Amino acid sequence: MTSQDILSMYEKIAGITAQMAVAAQAGDWDRLALLEGQCKTQAGAAEAGALALTGELRARKVALLKQIMANDRAVREVTEPWHARLAATMAAH
Repeated sequence: MTSQDILSMYEKIAGITAQMAVAAQAGDWDRLALLEGQCKTQAGAAEAGALALTGELRARKVALLKQIMANDRAVREVTEPWHARLAATMAAH
């Protein structure tokens, strides 16, 4: 995997997680699930190992990771309260 491949993978993941945040905020759970699968597929390449990046490439990777984490936080801000309400409803019945 080249350095460009690595950055491309992170850019794709950042784009997918941004779409996931939009889907979660819209309550589009089917789309969110579909996008989660796409994200998992893209992230699978990282599990195979990747080159260590330096300089500007490393800075770009770090920026993309921060974006991915912010997108994940946006998804969790919607889904965690929803999961809590669902669990409370299930426990009441």
